[in-house]
Amino acid sequence: MLIIKRLTQDCNEMTHSINRLINFVQEKEMDKDKIDKKDHILDVAERVFSDLGFDGASTRMISGEAGVNMAMLNYYFGSKEGLFLAIFERKIASFQTLLQNIGNDESMSSWDKLAKCIDNYVERIIVNNCFQKLINRELTMSKRSELTDKITQILMLNVVEIKKILDDGIKNKIFAKDIDVQLVIATIFGTKNYIVNTPNISSLLLGHDIRDEKYLEEKIKPRVKVYMKRLLKAYLMNDNDNSK
Repeated sequence: MLIIKRLTQDCNEMTHSINRLINFVQEKEMDKDKIDKKDHILDVAERVFSDLGFDGASTRMISGEAGVNMAMLNYYFGSKEGLFLAIFERKIASFQTLLQNIGNDESMSSWDKLAKCIDNYVERIIVNNCFQKLINRELTMSKRSELTDKITQILMLNVVEIKKILDDGIKNKIFAKDIDVQLVIATIFGTKNYIVNTPNISSLLLGHDIRDEKYLEEKIKPRVKVYMKRLLKAYLMNDNDNSK
């Protein structure tokens, strides 16, 4: 009887453990499904907002194209503004984490950190995608709103990470103490803005349509990486005289 009782207890414990494992797997699958649906909605919203702008797009239009009901969209994002800001937060957060990891890597010099940031920035940002179109559309509008201010604050997160690396380079005497940190940042981000956000002008300047994805990937990205690093290294490094 004792053996039978013990076997019964063992079976019950095993059954309980199996049920817990099944529940855990199901919960993980449900979480993944939620993330997939949320990302799908953001992908669709990014495209719609880039085509129509914030004012021209509607949550009903986005929910229809995404194949989800309004209740689900409102559950994830709360409002049209919440959905719009979530697009920026998703894009910026991943790159901010990358910049932070580079900045915190004590095995790298300040210049190596900045060079790696430039490579990653050019690789991610110099593209003809909906997000770049969206940034250009919203931030170049003459009206200033609370929404524009929120977008600017999100975009400034990456600016802050670059500034930390520059300030650290000055502190460690890798970079010259008299460098203009603000204009260095403007140079990094402004070069991209000129190339990507004014395609008609930059295409004439470069002698090729920069909306050509193959040309952008194979020619422009490598060219910009080399140019930016040569330019900034000559200006930043402490063994160069920038007073002239």
